[in-house]
Amino acid sequence: MGRRNKKGRNITGIVVLDKPTGRSSNHVLQQVKRLFDAKKAGHTGALDPLATGVLPICLGEATKVSSYLLDADKAYQVTCKLGVVTDSGDSDGEVIATAEIPEFDDQAILAILPKFMGEQDQVPPMFSALKYQGQPLYKLARQGIEVERKSRRITIYDIKLLTTTPDSFTLEVTCSKGTYIRTLVEDISHQLGCGGHVSMLRRITAAGYTLQQSVTIEELETVALKGQQALDELLLPAEDALSNWPCIYATEYMVTCLRYGQSIKVEQEFESANVRLFGPGAEFLGLGEMTEQGVVAPKRVFVDYSAQ
Repeated sequence: MGRRNKKGRNITGIVVLDKPTGRSSNHVLQQVKRLFDAKKAGHTGALDPLATGVLPICLGEATKVSSYLLDADKAYQVTCKLGVVTDSGDSDGEVIATAEIPEFDDQAILAILPKFMGEQDQVPPMFSALKYQGQPLYKLARQGIEVERKSRRITIYDIKLLTTTPDSFTLEVTCSKGTYIRTLVEDISHQLGCGGHVSMLRRITAAGYTLQQSVTIEELETVALKGQQALDELLLPAEDALSNWPCIYATEYMVTCLRYGQSIKVEQEFESANVRLFGPGAEFLGLGEMTEQGVVAPKRVFVDYSAQ
């Protein structure tokens, strides 16, 4: 029996969602997919259910750039509630320790922050989606099981102190992929001598996308009442996702080669790099990799549905 075709439209683009709190990233991904009636959809790095903010969602052929967006830098605003430590590192978890909060001021926090700047090793928390022998760590954590985790190399580019109260502080953190803000906040709170947990986490940028470009689920639902075309106007072009990648413009003959998985030779002078591929009409073809000799190999070429 032949494979059943997936339902939905072959629509391509990126919608920047302002994820609401209390829902998983996959839950809101499926909502967006249904609203757009898209055949394919994927996000570019999950946010915890507690967290809100920028969640770029790729539809259709744009899912082919999602893994590269996952590798991009991100920025967050985060509030730490002091004196209470939870098993998950955030307010969704169970309280495992409490401590008296010492008196502190802005200067006390500012004196700690430089210790956490720059490239460093970070051990992922048990309450994470990383897998151990095929099982997500958070499932093991809920069973009271703790396993050894390998540290990962991350970079904290910047930490700004935004506000403090007698029992909390709020930071803005710019960091590399793979950074667990919950772990960072816990470590800073322990330096104060009392521990703490994340009570608010909001992603303000991801892969160059910002809150200013984002829409809420409620806004999408309102626009959807006007029809599919109105929704489609909210989509951002897939080619804008990796704006720092050089552009290669191919001839019709080169386009045919690329679509058949064949490398092409170009005269443009670039160093070895990941590149964005465009046809003679400036239509976006997908992603490639170029050598110093000007040989461009296709990596993720978009399907041309207009030709079908």
